[in-house]
Amino acid sequence: MPAIEMAERAGVQLTGGSAESEDRIVVLPNAVVLLDGATQLEPGRHTGGWYAERLGDRLRRELTAQPDIDLAELLAACISQVAADHGLEPGKAPSSTVALLRWDDERVDALVLADSPVVAFTVGDVHVLSDTRLANLAVPRRTGYRDQLREGAGFSTGHADALRASATEVGQWRNRQGGFWVAEADPDAAKQAMRASWMRDQVQAIVMASDGVSCGVDDYGVFADWTALYDQAVQDGLHTVLDAVRKAEESDPDGRKWPRPKRHDDQSLVVVHFDDDWFPRF
Repeated sequence: MPAIEMAERAGVQLTGGSAESEDRIVVLPNAVVLLDGATQLEPGRHTGGWYAERLGDRLRRELTAQPDIDLAELLAACISQVAADHGLEPGKAPSSTVALLRWDDERVDALVLADSPVVAFTVGDVHVLSDTRLANLAVPRRTGYRDQLREGAGFSTGHADALRASATEVGQWRNRQGGFWVAEADPDAAKQAMRASWMRDQVQAIVMASDGVSCGVDDYGVFADWTALYDQAVQDGLHTVLDAVRKAEESDPDGRKWPRPKRHDDQSLVVVHFDDDWFPRF
């Protein structure tokens, strides 16, 4: 079995203060699942963490019962079952990103739905499997809260209101053609996931991350690329990667430089080492 390392850290509430992480990691003998539940902006409704917990449990069961099933079919069945179990309706349910990794003696398969990337380090190359449809969504009001942050409003009550207005607008494009796709209550979303496969003897390591970590590469420039992030994880430990991202955010406490929904998001990072010669160097 490959060596698997994990690091997790909770973020904060929208206007600050401690919060429980809504990320979930599931580890099986031949698979890893990373889920990032979306922050619930409406009081009294099920949270993204609640949903990620239940979807993760269902994925654990089905990956164990059907280890060779197509990953998109697996995800669709699990989304459908969670929705049926809890009476969830498309467009009104909590949601979560999905990053799935599964391997056998010959292949390594990956699936990504929404913004939790999987990065494969193979012999002589790096492959980034990401879903950028939400990031690239062109919605006029979506920039409202970002503009307020750039102008110095900070993570105040007004920020929460602006973020809620943005989420209402963006939500109209959830699980729609021309919009973005995420695990929620519509199993057809699984068919829109990004997929990749590699021969196992070519894979040296896999990195999986929630966007609270991938922002260190994609947005903040803390790491020049995924190779730099991976090198730091191996040399100094996974938690130092989380520390570096958090330090960047602390240098921008009001979100002026990097407008974002929260001052600190939940962070989850997984490194799967397939290279038999790998050993910790820290």
